[in-house]
Amino acid sequence: MLKEIINKEQWEQKMSQQSQAQFLQSWDWGGFQQKLNRKIWRLDLEGVYVLVIKMSLPFGHNYLYIPRIFWELDNPKLEVIKELARNEKSLFIRTEPIKQDLAVLGFEKVKAVQPEKTLMLDLNKSEEELLAEMHQKTRYNIRLAAKKGVHMVTCQQEQFTAFYDLLLDTYRRKSKRLHSREYYHELYQQDMAKIFFAEYQNKILCANMMIFYGDTATYLHGGSSFNDKSIMAPHLLQWEQIVNAKKLGYKYYDFWGIDPVKWPGVTRFKLGFGGFEVHYQGAWELPINELKYKLYKLLKKSR
Repeated sequence: MLKEIINKEQWEQKMSQQSQAQFLQSWDWGGFQQKLNRKIWRLDLEGVYVLVIKMSLPFGHNYLYIPRIFWELDNPKLEVIKELARNEKSLFIRTEPIKQDLAVLGFEKVKAVQPEKTLMLDLNKSEEELLAEMHQKTRYNIRLAAKKGVHMVTCQQEQFTAFYDLLLDTYRRKSKRLHSREYYHELYQQDMAKIFFAEYQNKILCANMMIFYGDTATYLHGGSSFNDKSIMAPHLLQWEQIVNAKKLGYKYYDFWGIDPVKWPGVTRFKLGFGGFEVHYQGAWELPINELKYKLYKLLKKSR
């Protein structure tokens, strides 16, 4: 039987208490998904809370997506989710456990939606300790940008276009796909999302979107100017964000994804800040409609 939570305070009291709290299971992330016209459920599974998102597929099909679960999924909890999937005529359930191998429950591992590995800083350490654990070149670049007069400012509502333009320019240079402007704008409207700029001589050189949730500050999206690389503004902006998160009382700073094969340059940049790596279990899928799921996989493979 589906038991839904409708009280934000009740939801956040449980969710945000988790160490290295996952914003993908937050109340505001559910609200953001609703703004994208996706149906969501905030379920209570025997005292465990979980956000479930209905994702569209071609030809009117759908699947249920459960991002980043930190608790152990078992058969009784799974049966509730499967019941929901059958009611919604979903082809499959996709989820991303932090620690659990789901093969024993009949899931198969698939290509992950979210990064399978990330880099985190322990903000309980002093600023001196954090700097000492960085790569020498990263420390040098931070100090160089500071000496040149680069500084961090918070994005105001009327400056959102400047953020998106930098993001667009960066993704085009790297030939990567970007979400729509509306996607980022809706995310920016959530209470947990903030955008910060690195300014130099009244010019915005780079911009980062941060998510603040529970005990963790997460660097989610960023863009920078190609013409001012020598100023080293991205290094200074990251450091100012780290210092800011520490002052606000957050315990961890999450760089949100590293992979030396898929993202060699970005990974090298992030690793320069030191920290420790966290590995997740990746994405798993459980078919609900076996025949249609097989057809979906064949179509996906042929693209």
